[in-house]
Amino acid sequence: MQLTQSLKRAVQSNPQGIATVSGERQQSWSAFLQRITCAASGLLDLGLENNDRVAILSFNSDRYFELIYALPWAGLISVPLNIRLAPAEIIFLLNDSGAKVLCVDDEFSAMLPEFEGKLDTVETIVSMGSNAFDGAVSYEALVAKSESIADTGAGGDDIAGIFYTGGTTGLPKGVMLTHDNLVANGLNAAHGFGFTKYSRYLHAAPMFHAADAAANIGLTILGGTHVFVPKFEPELVLSTLTTCEVTNVMLVPTMVNTLVNTQGFDTYDLSSLLRICYGGSPMPEAVLLKAKALMPHVKFAQAYGMTELSPIITILDDEYHVTEGPRAGKIRSAGQVVLSGELCVVNRDDEELPRGQVGEIVVRGPMVMKGYWNREAETAQALMNGWMHTGDAGYMDDDGFVFIADRVKDMIISGGENVYSVEVENTVQKHPAVSACAVIGIPSEEWGEEVIAVIVPNEYDSVSEEDIIAFCKDLIAGYKCPRGVVFVDALPTSGAGKILKNKLREPYWKDRGKNVN
Repeated sequence: MQLTQSLKRAVQSNPQGIATVSGERQQSWSAFLQRITCAASGLLDLGLENNDRVAILSFNSDRYFELIYALPWAGLISVPLNIRLAPAEIIFLLNDSGAKVLCVDDEFSAMLPEFEGKLDTVETIVSMGSNAFDGAVSYEALVAKSESIADTGAGGDDIAGIFYTGGTTGLPKGVMLTHDNLVANGLNAAHGFGFTKYSRYLHAAPMFHAADAAANIGLTILGGTHVFVPKFEPELVLSTLTTCEVTNVMLVPTMVNTLVNTQGFDTYDLSSLLRICYGGSPMPEAVLLKAKALMPHVKFAQAYGMTELSPIITILDDEYHVTEGPRAGKIRSAGQVVLSGELCVVNRDDEELPRGQVGEIVVRGPMVMKGYWNREAETAQALMNGWMHTGDAGYMDDDGFVFIADRVKDMIISGGENVYSVEVENTVQKHPAVSACAVIGIPSEEWGEEVIAVIVPNEYDSVSEEDIIAFCKDLIAGYKCPRGVVFVDALPTSGAGKILKNKLREPYWKDRGKNVN
């Protein structure tokens, strides 16, 4: 399968249909194809060769979407960058991926001086804004001056994108997703999200996420319309849903919660909205029920997965979002496996467990990643015995619904973002006043979970909660930083000296039925 095939089908089946709406700009699928073939040509004119990496640091826009198709058309590999990362983290990703070109919008161009002298492979900066800044190539000029080129034919097991996710060792890992991976999950998304040729999908969640990639491919295959807002701002999202007659949107639970609690929510005309898909973290049942009460005409679907799965593996359909009747109880599940996937729950020996027993969730199918970029040992461990080991603990009921119980990996999900404890611990430990620390996730009504650092201070040092948080903000992204700090005399440990994080979590989770929120 080819990523570009979805675009070719859209152009063939709906050539004059509206492809993109971004602010005042809109274009048909035929015009979109013309622009991406010129963009592909212009990128190759920069000296790029087959399989070279091109990184994107940008808010959502039609130009971002154009690059998603121009890069595979040119036989290149995209590296979408998390816009919430600190400069030091972005520098690491650029060097680790070996990116030769960095495409930046106006918002993030101010970060470029911090990159000077620290990038090993980046040769060219492309400005995605209306006007190029000093030292950058204008994306618009690049498109305007270039001739269309034919599709280079990249597809199948070729890498289409490297999507970085947090690492349990403290360093991010580049997840290599192939054309087959992304198209397979695009088809799963088209079905699970209820897309049609007449769908108008709002890109409100960040486009650097693999979840958005699945949605955009699924909608493109059907020739629907993509609508963009730069970032999630509740009033902007609500007004865009109204004025652009959006039918579908994907949000993380914290976004849903923010929307339904926005002042004046009931003044917006959301009659065109047909379906909200949510994922990234579990949805608090109270938030979901409130959203359904305020928007009774809207169907809800939950998507569960991970970047390594391109990223969707289960969908909970709207019909199971009920608290009464024969389908009651499924609302607490993550749904059933997608059309092209296979999922089971196994013990430590990778033996399938009976229904109802908790074990590790493992997955196989065409959506499973090719591996981690330049990390063969971690790839082998993750793909052991032919299955992707998710690190999530859960069980499957007799109807094939998957319930998440806990995490095998030491990971916190806050506001839909993965936060790996080890990475935060490594940062906190750099503070001279810290003797030892452990980072845990505790329940949060706003974020699902929030990051807490439990610290043993050095005997002769004085340090405050504010000192620790400010220190971390200089080194890692804000969403990874502790939102609270607890000072203790000692951390609980096992006989082998391992920190017993379950003991630290216990006071916060003891009255809950599971250890995820």
